[in-house]
Amino acid sequence: MDKPEISPDFTIEDIHKIREYHYELTKDMTFEGRAAFYHEGAKEFQKYIAERKREKELSSVMSD
Repeated sequence: MDKPEISPDFTIEDIHKIREYHYELTKDMTFEGRAAFYHEGAKEFQKYIAERKREKELSSVMSD
């Protein structure tokens, strides 16, 4: 299944597309496989948030 296209308005239909996409990705995984899949995604998201936080702090220092 291809990654779903999300509309700029992010509608309830987009949420349904994302949920269906994740279901298709994980439906044949074992419990351990699903846990690893979501754990890895969470780690990537935490890295993304940390980077955004650093960028925000840097931009606030540069503007002072």
